[in-house]
Amino acid sequence: MKKILLFTILISSFAFSQNDSFVVNKRNGWQTFTYDMGNVFGGVGYAYSRPLYWKGPQFRNFGLLVAGSGALYLIDDEARTFFADLEEDVPKPIREFGWYFGNPQNNYAFTGSVYLVGLFTKNEKLRRTGVLMMSSATAAGFLQQLTKTLAGRARPTTELGKNYFQPFGGESGLRSFPSGHMVMGLTIAYAAAKQFKNPWVKAGFITMGTIPGLSRLLNEQHWLTDVAISAVMSVFIVESVDKYLDRKYDEKYNNDTKKLSWNLSFGPGQIGVNITF
Repeated sequence: MKKILLFTILISSFAFSQNDSFVVNKRNGWQTFTYDMGNVFGGVGYAYSRPLYWKGPQFRNFGLLVAGSGALYLIDDEARTFFADLEEDVPKPIREFGWYFGNPQNNYAFTGSVYLVGLFTKNEKLRRTGVLMMSSATAAGFLQQLTKTLAGRARPTTELGKNYFQPFGGESGLRSFPSGHMVMGLTIAYAAAKQFKNPWVKAGFITMGTIPGLSRLLNEQHWLTDVAISAVMSVFIVESVDKYLDRKYDEKYNNDTKKLSWNLSFGPGQIGVNITF
Protein backbone atom coordinates (compact mmCIF):
# COMPACT_ATOMS: atom_id res chain seq x y z
CA MET A 1 0.00 0.00 0.00
CA LYS A 2 2.86 2.36 0.86
CA LYS A 3 4.51 1.67 -2.50
CA ILE A 4 1.27 2.34 -4.41
CA LEU A 5 0.79 5.63 -2.56
CA LEU A 6 4.38 6.68 -3.27
CA PHE A 7 4.02 5.90 -6.98
CA THR A 8 0.73 7.82 -7.16
CA ILE A 9 2.19 10.93 -5.51
CA LEU A 10 5.29 10.98 -7.69
CA ILE A 11 3.42 10.39 -10.94
CA SER A 12 0.90 13.08 -10.02
CA SER A 13 3.73 15.55 -9.38
CA PHE A 14 5.07 14.86 -12.88
CA ALA A 15 1.68 15.34 -14.48
CA PHE A 16 1.04 18.67 -12.75
CA SER A 17 4.52 19.97 -13.66
CA GLN A 18 3.60 20.17 -17.35
CA ASN A 19 3.47 23.60 -18.96
CA ASP A 20 1.67 22.24 -22.00
CA SER A 21 -1.38 20.20 -21.03
CA PHE A 22 -1.97 17.74 -23.84
CA VAL A 23 0.09 17.28 -26.96
CA VAL A 24 -1.73 16.32 -30.13
CA ASN A 25 -0.08 13.20 -31.55
CA LYS A 26 -0.59 12.29 -35.18
CA ARG A 27 0.06 8.60 -34.45
CA ASN A 28 -2.63 6.35 -33.05
CA GLY A 29 -2.15 4.68 -29.69
CA TRP A 30 -0.49 1.51 -30.97
CA GLN A 31 1.82 3.39 -33.33
CA THR A 32 2.85 5.70 -30.52
CA PHE A 33 3.54 2.76 -28.22
CA THR A 34 5.67 0.90 -30.77
CA TYR A 35 7.55 4.12 -31.61
CA ASP A 36 8.32 4.68 -27.93
CA MET A 37 9.43 1.08 -27.34
CA GLY A 38 11.76 1.37 -30.32
CA ASN A 39 13.26 4.46 -28.71
CA VAL A 40 13.65 2.60 -25.40
CA PHE A 41 15.93 0.04 -27.04
CA GLY A 42 17.52 2.61 -29.32
CA GLY A 43 18.50 4.59 -26.24
CA VAL A 44 20.09 1.51 -24.68
CA GLY A 45 22.25 0.94 -27.75
CA TYR A 46 23.19 4.61 -27.95
CA ALA A 47 24.30 4.69 -24.30
CA TYR A 48 26.44 1.58 -24.70
CA SER A 49 28.12 2.95 -27.84
CA ARG A 50 29.18 6.32 -26.36
CA PRO A 51 32.67 5.23 -25.20
CA LEU A 52 33.52 4.50 -28.85
CA TYR A 53 33.18 8.23 -29.56
CA TRP A 54 35.09 9.59 -26.58
CA LYS A 55 37.67 12.29 -27.20
CA GLY A 56 40.14 14.15 -25.02
CA PRO A 57 37.73 15.60 -22.40
CA GLN A 58 35.86 12.32 -21.99
CA PHE A 59 39.08 10.36 -21.49
CA ARG A 60 40.24 12.98 -19.01
CA ASN A 61 37.04 12.59 -17.00
CA PHE A 62 37.40 8.83 -17.13
CA GLY A 63 40.92 9.18 -15.79
CA LEU A 64 39.61 11.31 -12.93
CA LEU A 65 36.99 8.67 -12.21
CA VAL A 66 39.65 5.95 -12.04
CA ALA A 67 41.84 8.10 -9.79
CA GLY A 68 38.92 8.99 -7.52
CA SER A 69 37.81 5.37 -7.31
CA GLY A 70 41.33 4.35 -6.39
CA ALA A 71 41.40 6.93 -3.62
CA LEU A 72 38.06 5.70 -2.27
CA TYR A 73 39.30 2.11 -2.47
CA LEU A 74 41.99 2.98 0.06
CA ILE A 75 39.36 3.91 2.65
CA ASP A 76 36.78 1.21 1.92
CA ASP A 77 37.40 -0.52 5.27
CA GLU A 78 37.15 2.71 7.26
CA ALA A 79 34.00 3.70 5.37
CA ARG A 80 32.45 0.32 6.13
CA THR A 81 32.97 0.83 9.87
CA PHE A 82 31.67 4.40 9.71
CA PHE A 83 28.40 3.50 7.98
CA ALA A 84 27.84 0.37 10.08
CA ASP A 85 28.11 2.47 13.24
CA LEU A 86 25.73 5.02 11.72
CA GLU A 87 22.95 2.54 10.91
CA GLU A 88 21.00 2.84 14.17
CA ASP A 89 21.06 6.65 13.93
CA VAL A 90 19.23 6.65 10.58
CA PRO A 91 15.42 6.39 10.90
CA LYS A 92 14.07 3.01 9.86
CA PRO A 93 11.56 4.48 7.33
CA ILE A 94 14.46 6.05 5.41
CA ARG A 95 16.34 2.75 5.34
CA GLU A 96 13.23 0.89 4.20
CA PHE A 97 12.53 3.48 1.51
CA GLY A 98 16.05 2.97 0.18
CA TRP A 99 15.47 -0.75 -0.20
CA TYR A 100 12.04 -0.41 -1.84
CA PHE A 101 12.99 2.40 -4.22
CA GLY A 102 16.13 0.64 -5.44
CA ASN A 103 14.40 -2.72 -5.83
CA PRO A 104 14.18 -3.58 -9.57
CA GLN A 105 10.56 -4.79 -9.43
CA ASN A 106 9.35 -1.59 -7.76
CA ASN A 107 11.56 0.44 -10.04
CA TYR A 108 10.08 -0.93 -13.23
CA ALA A 109 6.55 -0.68 -11.84
CA PHE A 110 7.14 3.03 -11.28
CA THR A 111 8.75 3.72 -14.66
CA GLY A 112 6.01 1.79 -16.44
CA SER A 113 3.35 3.74 -14.59
CA VAL A 114 4.90 7.08 -15.53
CA TYR A 115 5.01 6.07 -19.19
CA LEU A 116 1.45 4.75 -19.29
CA VAL A 117 0.04 7.91 -17.73
CA GLY A 118 1.82 9.95 -20.40
CA LEU A 119 0.64 7.60 -23.14
CA PHE A 120 -3.02 7.56 -22.16
CA THR A 121 -3.22 11.31 -21.48
CA LYS A 122 -1.32 12.03 -24.73
CA ASN A 123 1.13 14.15 -22.79
CA GLU A 124 4.39 14.04 -24.74
CA LYS A 125 6.60 15.45 -22.02
CA LEU A 126 5.47 12.88 -19.47
CA ARG A 127 5.60 10.13 -22.10
CA ARG A 128 9.16 11.08 -22.98
CA THR A 129 10.06 11.01 -19.30
CA GLY A 130 8.72 7.46 -19.11
CA VAL A 131 10.75 6.44 -22.15
CA LEU A 132 13.86 8.06 -20.65
CA MET A 133 13.31 6.18 -17.39
CA MET A 134 12.65 2.81 -19.03
CA SER A 135 15.56 3.06 -21.44
CA SER A 136 17.99 4.26 -18.76
CA ALA A 137 16.83 1.64 -16.26
CA THR A 138 17.15 -1.13 -18.86
CA ALA A 139 20.64 -0.04 -19.88
CA ALA A 140 21.80 0.46 -16.30
CA GLY A 141 20.13 -2.71 -15.03
CA PHE A 142 21.68 -5.00 -17.61
CA LEU A 143 25.10 -3.39 -17.30
CA GLN A 144 25.19 -3.68 -13.51
CA GLN A 145 24.10 -7.32 -13.62
CA LEU A 146 26.80 -8.14 -16.16
CA THR A 147 29.42 -6.26 -14.14
CA LYS A 148 28.41 -8.03 -10.93
CA THR A 149 28.94 -11.38 -12.61
CA LEU A 150 32.27 -10.44 -14.20
CA ALA A 151 33.70 -8.79 -11.08
CA GLY A 152 32.49 -11.24 -8.43
CA ARG A 153 33.46 -8.89 -5.62
CA ALA A 154 32.76 -10.10 -2.09
CA ARG A 155 30.24 -8.17 -0.02
CA PRO A 156 31.49 -6.72 3.29
CA THR A 157 29.31 -9.15 5.24
CA THR A 158 31.20 -12.15 3.86
CA GLU A 159 34.28 -10.98 5.81
CA LEU A 160 36.46 -11.93 2.83
CA GLY A 161 37.77 -8.40 2.55
CA LYS A 162 37.58 -5.63 -0.02
CA ASN A 163 40.28 -7.25 -2.17
CA TYR A 164 38.42 -10.53 -2.76
CA PHE A 165 37.16 -10.99 -6.31
CA GLN A 166 35.90 -14.23 -7.83
CA PRO A 167 34.65 -13.65 -11.38
CA PHE A 168 31.56 -15.70 -12.25
CA GLY A 169 31.25 -16.72 -8.59
CA GLY A 170 27.47 -16.67 -8.86
CA GLU A 171 26.74 -16.48 -5.13
CA SER A 172 24.88 -13.50 -3.69
CA GLY A 173 27.79 -12.79 -1.39
CA LEU A 174 30.03 -12.30 -4.43
CA ARG A 175 27.90 -9.66 -6.16
CA SER A 176 28.95 -6.51 -4.38
CA PHE A 177 30.15 -4.44 -7.35
CA PRO A 178 28.33 -2.41 -8.46
CA SER A 179 25.36 -1.61 -6.22
CA GLY A 180 22.16 -2.54 -8.06
CA HIS A 181 20.00 -0.55 -5.63
CA MET A 182 22.12 2.57 -6.15
CA VAL A 183 22.16 2.16 -9.92
CA MET A 184 18.41 1.67 -10.23
CA GLY A 185 17.39 4.24 -7.62
CA LEU A 186 19.59 7.08 -8.85
CA THR A 187 18.93 6.31 -12.52
CA ILE A 188 15.19 6.82 -12.06
CA ALA A 189 15.51 9.78 -9.70
CA TYR A 190 18.01 11.56 -11.95
CA ALA A 191 15.79 10.99 -14.98
CA ALA A 192 12.80 12.30 -13.02
CA ALA A 193 14.74 15.40 -11.95
CA LYS A 194 15.01 16.40 -15.61
CA GLN A 195 11.25 16.92 -15.61
CA PHE A 196 11.60 20.02 -13.43
CA LYS A 197 13.31 23.40 -13.83
CA ASN A 198 13.47 24.32 -10.15
CA PRO A 199 17.00 23.47 -8.90
CA TRP A 200 15.74 22.64 -5.42
CA VAL A 201 13.23 20.15 -6.79
CA LYS A 202 16.00 18.63 -8.89
CA ALA A 203 18.22 18.41 -5.81
CA GLY A 204 15.37 16.74 -3.91
CA PHE A 205 14.96 14.01 -6.49
CA ILE A 206 18.69 13.40 -6.77
CA THR A 207 18.97 13.21 -2.99
CA MET A 208 16.11 10.72 -2.96
CA GLY A 209 17.99 8.68 -5.57
CA THR A 210 21.04 8.36 -3.34
CA ILE A 211 19.10 6.88 -0.41
CA PRO A 212 19.13 3.31 -1.82
CA GLY A 213 22.91 3.40 -1.97
CA LEU A 214 23.11 4.81 1.55
CA SER A 215 20.80 2.12 2.89
CA ARG A 216 23.00 -0.58 1.38
CA LEU A 217 26.09 0.95 2.96
CA LEU A 218 24.37 1.05 6.32
CA ASN A 219 23.57 -2.69 6.28
CA GLU A 220 27.03 -3.55 4.94
CA GLN A 221 25.91 -4.97 1.61
CA HIS A 222 28.32 -2.82 -0.41
CA TRP A 223 31.64 -1.05 -0.19
CA LEU A 224 31.84 2.71 -0.66
CA THR A 225 33.54 2.28 -4.05
CA ASP A 226 30.65 0.09 -5.23
CA VAL A 227 28.16 2.86 -4.50
CA ALA A 228 30.28 5.74 -5.80
CA ILE A 229 30.99 4.11 -9.18
CA SER A 230 27.33 3.09 -9.43
CA ALA A 231 26.32 6.75 -9.09
CA VAL A 232 28.62 7.80 -11.93
CA MET A 233 27.31 4.94 -14.07
CA SER A 234 23.72 6.08 -13.52
CA VAL A 235 24.36 9.70 -14.45
CA PHE A 236 26.35 8.77 -17.55
CA ILE A 237 23.62 6.48 -18.83
CA VAL A 238 20.76 8.92 -18.22
CA GLU A 239 22.62 11.76 -19.91
CA SER A 240 23.46 9.56 -22.89
CA VAL A 241 19.89 8.31 -23.35
CA ASP A 242 18.54 11.83 -22.90
CA LYS A 243 20.68 13.15 -25.75
CA TYR A 244 19.50 10.27 -27.96
CA LEU A 245 15.86 11.08 -27.23
CA ASP A 246 16.43 14.73 -28.17
CA ARG A 247 16.49 13.49 -31.77
CA LYS A 248 13.21 11.62 -31.38
CA TYR A 249 10.90 13.98 -29.46
CA ASP A 250 9.96 17.64 -29.63
CA GLU A 251 10.24 17.88 -25.84
CA LYS A 252 13.88 18.36 -24.80
CA TYR A 253 15.38 18.60 -21.33
CA ASN A 254 19.04 19.31 -22.05
CA ASN A 255 18.54 23.06 -22.37
CA ASP A 256 16.87 23.10 -18.97
CA THR A 257 19.58 21.10 -17.26
CA LYS A 258 22.78 22.41 -18.85
CA LYS A 259 23.67 24.25 -15.62
CA LEU A 260 23.77 20.97 -13.71
CA SER A 261 27.34 19.68 -13.45
CA TRP A 262 29.09 16.90 -11.57
CA ASN A 263 32.74 17.15 -10.57
CA LEU A 264 35.05 14.98 -8.50
CA SER A 265 36.86 16.93 -5.77
CA PHE A 266 40.02 16.05 -3.93
CA GLY A 267 41.80 17.73 -1.05
CA PRO A 268 43.67 17.10 2.19
CA GLY A 269 41.56 14.57 4.06
CA GLN A 270 38.60 14.78 1.72
CA ILE A 271 37.23 13.12 -1.39
CA GLY A 272 33.84 14.00 -2.76
CA VAL A 273 31.47 14.86 -5.59
CA ASN A 274 30.36 18.43 -6.20
CA ILE A 275 26.94 18.90 -7.77
CA THR A 276 26.47 22.43 -9.14
CA PHE A 277 23.04 23.81 -10.07
